[in-house]
Amino acid sequence: MAALIWLIVGILLVVAEVLSGDFVLVMLGAAALAAAGVSALGAHDLVSVLVFAVSSVGLIVGARPFVKKRLQLGMGVKMHHEALLGARAVAASQVDEHGGQVKIGGDTWSARTLDGSVIEQGEAVTVVEISGATAVVIAAV
Repeated sequence: MAALIWLIVGILLVVAEVLSGDFVLVMLGAAALAAAGVSALGAHDLVSVLVFAVSSVGLIVGARPFVKKRLQLGMGVKMHHEALLGARAVAASQVDEHGGQVKIGGDTWSARTLDGSVIEQGEAVTVVEISGATAVVIAAV
């Protein structure tokens, strides 16, 4: 019976990881699955709790940082606003240090210039920073 409970807890934690994406719940889920395996082999409940505790700490401290770093760096895919840095855009209206709009990949963004220059509508710009929901741009060279 204890093996079944550990198995259910492990599966639920691994499934919950899909929602969090922080690699903590999947490590706890793997530890619960290890405890389920030990319990299924007939170990005492105290032994399965100890296996869960040691596995949890080991996975969170040892494996999680490596896995998280590997997945973030290994994919080579920039996410969210990082993907826009260095992107070319076109001024959809006049852009100055106070505001304006640019088109980045078909999306219209609020924008302002980095150096206080004035960029006329239709001119090419480069995104150098994202500040909140505003693209900070410079004239493209």
